[in-house]
Amino acid sequence: MAGLVVHDFDEIGVPSGADTTWRQRSLEGWVRRAVGYQRDGLDMLLLGQSPLGEVLASPSAVELDGIVTCVLDVADDERLRRLEQRDAGRWSDLAKKAFVGWARWHRGHAADPRHAPVVLTEGGWPGMRWERWSSWRAGDPRWVVPILDTTDHRVEQSGANLRRWVAEARRSAPAHPLKVCSPGAPDH
Repeated sequence: MAGLVVHDFDEIGVPSGADTTWRQRSLEGWVRRAVGYQRDGLDMLLLGQSPLGEVLASPSAVELDGIVTCVLDVADDERLRRLEQRDAGRWSDLAKKAFVGWARWHRGHAADPRHAPVVLTEGGWPGMRWERWSSWRAGDPRWVVPILDTTDHRVEQSGANLRRWVAEARRSAPAHPLKVCSPGAPDH
């Protein structure tokens, strides 16, 4: 896609013992990079595990002209099957439960900003600005996180669905969630 730069969050390298603070501080680096691309007239697609709440709380998020997110998801049993197929015997039962739990949390957070925010805020990087969205509720028009289910799709179909989502998001140019006031909600 013309004018689009694609990055994977983990291409910066993930240190052993990476934690919430590391992820959030690194996300701020990615947001700063997106601000730079924006100055050059480019959009950035970042593939990673940072949910909308973290993106909006990143200090530099307000410098972006727009922010849209989605969740690429897969049913829990299929997630476990794919993990085993990709890395046979690598993951303990505890690690597999963690993968499934993180995915379930992402689904809940996508639907409702008040879904267990402590997962993000506890032990997080002090530079984050949680108050930007912490009063928002499910159904707030600023909180739009579609879930693209890949369960019954081959890689090619999932890729095509993601390309369609990106094209639509770029075409519709949604308003920046932090720069729009929801009716009856305080402006952040």
